[in-house]
Amino acid sequence: MYTKDGESYFVVDGHTHFWDASPANWVPGQEQYAKGWIECFHAYQGLGPAETHWPIEKFQKYDEETMMRDLFDDGHVDVAIFQPTSLKQWYTNGFNTTEVNAALAERHPGKFIVNTNWDPRDGDEGLKALAERVKRYGCTGAKLYTAEWRGESRGWSLKSPEAARYLERCQELGVRNIHVHKGPTIWPLDKDAFDVSDVDFAATNFPELNFIVEHVGLPRIEDFCFMATQEPNVYAGLAVVVGGLMHARPRFFAKVMGELGAALAGRGLRRLADARRRGVLGLRQGHGGAEEEDPRPERGPAVRHQGAGRGSGAGARP
Repeated sequence: MYTKDGESYFVVDGHTHFWDASPANWVPGQEQYAKGWIECFHAYQGLGPAETHWPIEKFQKYDEETMMRDLFDDGHVDVAIFQPTSLKQWYTNGFNTTEVNAALAERHPGKFIVNTNWDPRDGDEGLKALAERVKRYGCTGAKLYTAEWRGESRGWSLKSPEAARYLERCQELGVRNIHVHKGPTIWPLDKDAFDVSDVDFAATNFPELNFIVEHVGLPRIEDFCFMATQEPNVYAGLAVVVGGLMHARPRFFAKVMGELGAALAGRGLRRLADARRRGVLGLRQGHGGAEEEDPRPERGPAVRHQGAGRGSGAGARP
């Protein structure tokens, strides 16, 4: 719990990665992309204060001890939500997988919520694997990375029939929270593959799912705002927006927050309440999939640290 001026806050870090992009994990023949991707990711630290920067050797692989200290000791986080990103085209064991995240969560009970991920290019086998992960880890959310490379394919769209099959399966499995990375591009991924327009299409077709647009679609903030105004099941994930832009680009940060405020003015309180009702925070689902008591105390508001919602969130990691 974080306490300020006598008020206590339950803190949720809604956008957490536990990654390995060290040279030992690079796919042979893909070294230039594995190296270039993590170096570009590392460069985003320039958005934060100089005292928060890490050397590239440390940044390449996030170790368990450092992560637990960063989140739960220094960061005042009560519960963190894992958002996996595979990138197995470049990283042998994946960059940040459901399985590795779940193993860490099992070593630290009550600290993490484990989301999974999927890619429609995996076809029937991917659907089967998705169901197995949901059953094993109790996942109620999925992180999607529409610009991920797969062979000659350099991304995919939520508008595709193949993606619709996975979204239908998510509904059947109770995976309600669909976290879609739509924001800053990391080299060599294609910027256009993170366009937010396919979220609009999917949100209309799947009204019972919550679509959390991570990084609010930057740099396409206007596109996101017009879409979120009309789609009641689309939410803003503010990771990077708050933690990065506030420090490095305060004028642009003001523009982004102003656009969000103007687009959602008059709807914010209702949408925050609706987010709680629809389970966007994911806090009522236990690691094993069973319903649990809400871990938050009766008094004290929840703070969405980097999270999804209509006007909450902080944090600096992309």
